[in-house]
Amino acid sequence: MSAAEKIITTLYPGQSDDHKRLAALHRYGALDAPASEDFTFLTELAAKACDVPYAFITLVDGERAVVKSCTGLALGSMPRSQCYCSLAVLGEAATEIGDLGRDARTAGMPLTVAAPFMRMYSSVPLTTRDGFAIGTLCVMDTKPGCLSTSQRDMLRKLARQVMALFELHASERALKASKDELETLATTDELTGLHNRRSLMSRLRFEVARTRRFRTPLSAVMVDVDHFKNVNDEFGHQLGDEVLAAIGRLVRENVRVIDVAGRYGGEELCILLPNTPPEGARKFAETLRSRIEAQVHGAGARTVAVTASLGVGSFNHMDIDDAEMLLKQADAALFRAKARGRNRVEG
Repeated sequence: MSAAEKIITTLYPGQSDDHKRLAALHRYGALDAPASEDFTFLTELAAKACDVPYAFITLVDGERAVVKSCTGLALGSMPRSQCYCSLAVLGEAATEIGDLGRDARTAGMPLTVAAPFMRMYSSVPLTTRDGFAIGTLCVMDTKPGCLSTSQRDMLRKLARQVMALFELHASERALKASKDELETLATTDELTGLHNRRSLMSRLRFEVARTRRFRTPLSAVMVDVDHFKNVNDEFGHQLGDEVLAAIGRLVRENVRVIDVAGRYGGEELCILLPNTPPEGARKFAETLRSRIEAQVHGAGARTVAVTASLGVGSFNHMDIDDAEMLLKQADAALFRAKARGRNRVEG
């Protein structure tokens, strides 16, 4: 470890003291987020206002410093002990070093001893609303010197704008996450993790419209757990729920990205297979049937195996040419599978 690194390490708060600052930093989710043109504009403005060639927006993590925006010199991530900005998260309102080469804390740092041989550094910490310094807006020059009072004041104002942007981006991400969660709740069956009936029927209408327009195949597979009432009666509804949840996971693991699997009602599931002709749908259904049969479910010291009957329907652009007819065909095939002994595929 170099002398400079020893000095910086000594100045750092320990992890036990720094955890609140790091929690505040990670709250913004900005460390690995894509760079924004708005931040670039602010670093360019900072360099121009301070009449220096270099400006940076840097976030300081526990072990690294991540440059989110730069003007004059492209920098990425670097060890925290090798970054001037590590000094600015120690609680000072501003950090200015007139000659980096003459300051024991910075004389041995890479940007000081190698090109472009930085000499002047001035920064303002990026401070959260609850008072934690998560990084800096800084300017640098290859000539020793310092900022004027008006330049330092401008740098402070620009730092507040940087934090306002971080706040805005964090709010936007939180809003999107909230919307995604609400959409998931509105479209997902809680027990099976598949589409709920309302979402399934909406996707069915969409897939039917698409297959009509492009004259592509579309198939549907109806799945019904055999003797499911007996499982509930003998082992209880909790095991019945566990069985449906396990089958839901199995379906999710076996469908393609373009397929749509949903809970049609009770123990009955429906799987839409776009761009899939009847023979492909029957092959899929047979594979799914055998995997459902192979599942073993625990009921205390006992194990329970269940089977399922499956019916296949396919859009043929003639007599089966709408959503209702497609489901009726798959339902009729499912009825035949049950009538012919269950644990089989018809269609």
